[in-house]
Amino acid sequence: MWIVAWRYKIIGLVLLILGFGVLMVYNASSASAANDFADKYYFLKEQIKWAILGLTAMFFTSLFPYKKLYKLSPLILFITIILLAAVFIPGIGVKLYGASRWLDLRFIVLQPSEIAKLSIIIYLSAWFSTKEKGRLTAFVLLLGIIVGLIILEPDMGTAIILAGTGLILYFLSGAPIWHFLSLAPVGVIGILVLIKIAPYRLRRLTTFLDSGTDPLGSSYHVRQAMIAIGSGRLFGVGLGNSRQKYSYLPEATTDSIFAIISEELGLIGALGVLAALYYIVFAGFKIAATCKDNFGKMLACGISSWIGLQTVVNIAAMVGMVPLTGVPLPFISYGGSALVVELTGIGILLNIAKSENL
Repeated sequence: MWIVAWRYKIIGLVLLILGFGVLMVYNASSASAANDFADKYYFLKEQIKWAILGLTAMFFTSLFPYKKLYKLSPLILFITIILLAAVFIPGIGVKLYGASRWLDLRFIVLQPSEIAKLSIIIYLSAWFSTKEKGRLTAFVLLLGIIVGLIILEPDMGTAIILAGTGLILYFLSGAPIWHFLSLAPVGVIGILVLIKIAPYRLRRLTTFLDSGTDPLGSSYHVRQAMIAIGSGRLFGVGLGNSRQKYSYLPEATTDSIFAIISEELGLIGALGVLAALYYIVFAGFKIAATCKDNFGKMLACGISSWIGLQTVVNIAAMVGMVPLTGVPLPFISYGGSALVVELTGIGILLNIAKSENL
């Protein structure tokens, strides 16, 4: 009964955060939407559309028996890999700002890398729920293929979240510590190769280490985010009164929306958002801890780790603790594919609790 109450609290919190996110997307975008689309409600209407679609997906997956995903996991992963590769096909893939991250299916535009976050969790959970030994090489190869395709887009933020979630699941599956120690040199070599291929990544790193190196160039984004957060102080400048949203802060509706929240609602509002997201993640791990089915346990851990890791990386980037990576804030940032996939994951989490009578 204790977990059942938590399950309904998760639903309530998700709905609350989702509604708050829609409000903040409108708040952060009305000026730019009026200027770019001659409709200050443009982003609001789009976000409401995606929220309804996401809630529909959450409702469906909360009723769909999660154990059926075990047998479907290879097919889900295969389709995801096809979609990730398809973004590079002319006529189907959409290239924007130098990145090939989207698929134009005429009736809808998808971002396969967002779908990959949940797909890899489902597949690895099915795989790791068994006691199979000697899977380090296969795990590295599989994760390398998925992450490699996403880096080619390029989308480093999603690649980091996906790789991090995969490693957490691998650790939770009972892998020996020497596996992680052996992966450290591989990670270092990979970072050096990525910097060699695209020197702008080194500039991002040096910007992170010294934000004063190029205040109007590579340091501009993080400096504007810090100005927004600092301006909010304890109680904020008031809802709707942000100054940074007027073309000063890049990506105000997506990756940087936490900075706008902090500016308008202050430290109190920012901590409220953090508390709500933390509770969802904590509840997810509680469901995992009491789940008797290994697949359900791994699945709940994976979904909770993904939401938690993405929250930490987004906020850490805004406050200058890690380099900017372009990771959205779960349930709040503007974006269709990300929001729908996140709500789909919550639906699966709810079904695990329901199926285990928790």
